[in-house]
Amino acid sequence: MATSGVGILGLWLGLQAIFGSVRPVAVDWLFPLSGIRIELDGLGGFFVALTGAVAVPVGCYAIGYARREQLSGVTLALLPVFVAAMELVPAAGSVTTFLLAWELMAITSLILVLSEYTRPQVRSAGLSYAVMTQLGFVAILVGLMVLSTAGGSVRLADLTGVSGGARTAVFVLTFVGFGSKAGLVPLHAWLPRAHPEAPSPVSALMSAAMVNLGIYGIVRFDLRLLGPGPRWWGLALMAVGAISALYGVLQASVATDIKRLLAYSTTENMGLVTLALGAATLFADTGDYGPATIATAAAVVHLMAHAAFKSLGFLAAGSVLAATHLRDLDLLGGLARRMPFTTVFFGVAALGACGLPLGAGFVGEWLLVQALVHAPPAHDPMVALTTPLAVGVVALATGLSVAAMAKAFGIGFLARPRSSRAAGAEEAPVSMRVGMAAAAGACLVLAVAPGLVAPIVRHTVATLPYAPTGFTGFGAVVRLPGAAGSIAPGVIAAGVIGAALVTVGLARLRSRRRPPTVELPLWACGADDLTERMQYTATSFAEPLQRVFGDVLRPDTDIEVTQTAESRFIADRIAYRTAITDAIEQRLYQPVVAAVVAAAGLMRRAHTGSVHLYLAYGAVGVLIVLVAAK
Repeated sequence: MATSGVGILGLWLGLQAIFGSVRPVAVDWLFPLSGIRIELDGLGGFFVALTGAVAVPVGCYAIGYARREQLSGVTLALLPVFVAAMELVPAAGSVTTFLLAWELMAITSLILVLSEYTRPQVRSAGLSYAVMTQLGFVAILVGLMVLSTAGGSVRLADLTGVSGGARTAVFVLTFVGFGSKAGLVPLHAWLPRAHPEAPSPVSALMSAAMVNLGIYGIVRFDLRLLGPGPRWWGLALMAVGAISALYGVLQASVATDIKRLLAYSTTENMGLVTLALGAATLFADTGDYGPATIATAAAVVHLMAHAAFKSLGFLAAGSVLAATHLRDLDLLGGLARRMPFTTVFFGVAALGACGLPLGAGFVGEWLLVQALVHAPPAHDPMVALTTPLAVGVVALATGLSVAAMAKAFGIGFLARPRSSRAAGAEEAPVSMRVGMAAAAGACLVLAVAPGLVAPIVRHTVATLPYAPTGFTGFGAVVRLPGAAGSIAPGVIAAGVIGAALVTVGLARLRSRRRPPTVELPLWACGADDLTERMQYTATSFAEPLQRVFGDVLRPDTDIEVTQTAESRFIADRIAYRTAITDAIEQRLYQPVVAAVVAAAGLMRRAHTGSVHLYLAYGAVGVLIVLVAAK
């Protein structure tokens, strides 16, 4: 209840900042030399409202989830603190307040990830998350120190007009730090580790709300305070976003852990948002403010859609985990009959993640494609080169996301159960279903009636420097500013529903005219009956994609054939094993970790335990300082 209450408060304050103003608050005595300063503007209000909107259904869901999974009192007490810290980040009015709120968010999220610290997988995920989040914080800290020094102030509203090398250094450092929090490649390694091991309400908050604050940092500091930036900033954002989208969705398409699949989907969607922001930066640099406005709107709409369908996806996956204690799709199946409500809710989330019509992610991805298509390439070779590639990235990411979500929904919820735990699953309690229903309602609004959130989109887009005229055409019919093109999601939904009703009616009419049917046993190629072993598994479903993208995924496969005792030509048992790890983690992180461990081993030799040697170290250090000072 406290988590939902903090969420409602954040949603109300965020909407107040978007459509009006919130009075600044300064508490100078709370921290020495810095104090706390809260200044919530329209841009920060959007992210505060988005965080609050995610927290409300998660808090309701956590009531039933805590009873089923026996969450500790520490975990339940930290949930509202975590939400409050996330809401405080976009409301920070000074560098010091921002850094304090950011670190509070990082520490509380780390403790929540370690809720089940008795399991070694959780401890490993917590260590990975702690290292990555603190390295990102160091980059942000140094970048904001340079920004404050160059700008001559710690108040965010005063940090404008920074130029030269300091501006470039701040962009690089903050992009690295905030990109790691958003889960962008190659700084994404913590995300597929931490999200699956955290309790499902925490996973929903982290994936649907916390990663958005990485995007907020990029927008606030790099695009608004330092921007409009040069074109290479836009190209960097587009390149990192495109790689993140493709790599994330490719890993999701071959993942068999349902929560790990959703975590990699987060990397994909944050990549699409970053791609949209990079396209807006590039188009604004060439003076094409129409496509820049469309790309900015695409980023805003897709952030809202991702918060809705990703929170719903993790909540539904948490219901499956609570009912079966399984995350492996190869061991699930048959949940549609045992858990009908959860099945429908996960289907809504999966449709939204696919980016297809009637899904929450469709409008945002459609706007991104329209921005790329309508960018005039005639007078700029860079635009002519990058936009077709970006369109191809969005198309390929959409296709792979359809495959990933079809696998998750079809293998995990349909057909026959593949284990006794899946066969004995029970539907989630009322509070969990209410939380999922609220998130599903948000998905349907964004998919069918995005005009209801049009005022929020218009006011948020107007806060960025790439949309001087705003996006006035966003309503029940989305019209592109300065370009020919429009779409009406409500009309599409009405057409699909109408066609479905007509099809059902014709089918029933035809069935009445048929002669009586005779029931016969199903022909199963000589077998007595179909079993769960005759079904596709998640591994076999993804095997064709694994072959096509084998050079990127680097799978480790093994086939073991056991012959019978009578003849070595007759196989008694065939075992197929495949393991797909994160190639970037293996090729980038593991060598770095090995080098750090080797360096630590060398440093350990200098620590012999001798007090005299340590005094000598101190004397040499003092001597070096004196010589340097002189």
